[in-house]
This record gives sequence, structure tokens and C-alpha cells, in this order.
Amino acid sequence: MGADNPGTGDVQARRFGEVAVRTVAVSEMENNVYLLTGTATGQRVLIDAADEPEAIAALVAASADDIADPAGTADPVGTPEADDVADARGAGRGDGLHAVITTHRHWDHHRALAAVLRQLGGEAGVMNIAGVDDADAIEEETGTTVDVRAEHGDVLEFDGFELSVIALRGHTPGSIALLLRQDGEPPVLFTGDSLFPGGPGKTWSAEDFTSLMDDLQERVFGVLPDETLVFPGHGAPTTLGAERPHLGEWRARGW
Repeated sequence: MGADNPGTGDVQARRFGEVAVRTVAVSEMENNVYLLTGTATGQRVLIDAADEPEAIAALVAASADDIADPAGTADPVGTPEADDVADARGAGRGDGLHAVITTHRHWDHHRALAAVLRQLGGEAGVMNIAGVDDADAIEEETGTTVDVRAEHGDVLEFDGFELSVIALRGHTPGSIALLLRQDGEPPVLFTGDSLFPGGPGKTWSAEDFTSLMDDLQERVFGVLPDETLVFPGHGAPTTLGAERPHLGEWRARGW
């Protein structure tokens, strides 16, 4: 996605079939925020409203350029400025932000959630989605209401694409990954903090580590091909093929 490891504030963009994926890294933690846009429908889904709502508003506003045949109802989007929130609500092109999915409960992945839900929805508002076993903690920490409590195997259907939910228990009890498939394209997996280049996400006990590794091997590496692209919650992307040879090493070292 452009640079291998974009710096904070640098927007990276890539298209997979009829879905455009834009990424920006925010905050001192360099959290990756991902915006998926159906290029034929304009429906937008955000993964991890981590921080800096103004940067997220700019990301959403700029995604108007990803929508096919915008009917000429808006001026071309240039450098987002003070009107980013209005643009992001769907003025002219698209329908604003449809949903936010939080990959897990940790504070650095949802600091902007309340602001994004409040500011960036169209007339229908923004759907708030999280893993079932992290949803209560996310509600308590953000003051928001989780509309959809996603479970392993669920398919989240949006206008123009869908995301399959893969529960990866260990980094937190309710961590989820989201799988995007498009015809003729490699699978794309958004892993939150459960899988990175070089290993699984951090765990706090041997039991949690074993749980996470079991889920990764059974639900990710055991079913998806090497060309699967992995977009983590921090840092650079990778592929399952690059990481697969090291599974035994990760097990042996215990982290």
C-alpha cells in the first residue's frame, strides 16, 4: 500500500476489485485506521477509529474520489480543510460513513470512536460494530452503544462488499479479524493487534498465547492462502506466505 511503513498522517490507498482501501496512521502509537469504500455504491466502513477524528474525517472526505460516477454533484476533493466533516457526511458523493468496526477493546484503537459516530454519519447514522466478548468494555470506555456484537463466522454485509469475522482470542477475549474477498484479488485480512509481521500480538499469559496461536493456525493459516494480504493494527503490511514458515518458531519462543 504505497510505502511499506507509512508515517503518521500519510494516507496510503489501494484498490481490490470493487473496494478501495485507504489507510492513515494516527496518534503517538501509530495506529492504522482503514477505510473501505465500495467503489460502485459509495458505502464506507471504517476499521478502528483509533484517534485524531479530524484525520479520519479527512480520510473519509478524500474517499469521494474512490467512488465511480459521482454524478458531478460535488467539487473535486483536494486537501481537506475545515469542511472535512461536512464532506465526510456524504455531501455530493457517497452516503457518509456507514459503519465503524473496532477490532478489540484496547484504548488506543477506539479513542476517536465516539466523535466519529457523532460527526461522520449520513442521515441514517453510523453503525457501531465490535466483537461480542469485547463489546461491553468498548461501551464502558467510549460511552457508545455497540449495535452489532460480531461473533466468529459472522458475515457483515455492506452495499457492494462483505467482511467475514474471524475471532482471534488471546490479545483480548473479543479480538476479531476481518476478511475481505474480491473476485480476482488476493484475500485481504485486517488483523488488529492479533497478527503482525514477525509474530502474533502481545498476550499476558501462557494460556492466552496458546489460545491466540491456536486460533491463528486453525482459522487463518489453516484456511487462507499464502497470497493473503495482512493489514495489522500498527506498522507495515505482510502476507501469510511470509509469516507461515515461522509458526513453529513463534510457538517455541512463546511470544
